[in-house]
Amino acid sequence: MIGNNVSHSNRRTKREFAPNLHTKRFWLEEEQRFITLKVSAAGLRTIYKNGLSATLKDAQEKGLVNLV
Repeated sequence: MIGNNVSHSNRRTKREFAPNLHTKRFWLEEEQRFITLKVSAAGLRTIYKNGLSATLKDAQEKGLVNLV
């Protein structure tokens, strides 16, 4: 998403709004291994709420994640 930085004197310069991404390791209990995902802060909340397995299954059905 693109927007403007607005200074105190009201000058406007272009800026980019980047998603709040984090690289995080999760323990996948079914496979007894860690997986590394780059997830947003909202994605982390979803994983903590629904669990990693359910979230990964839902993401695979939507075509968002490819697990090898």
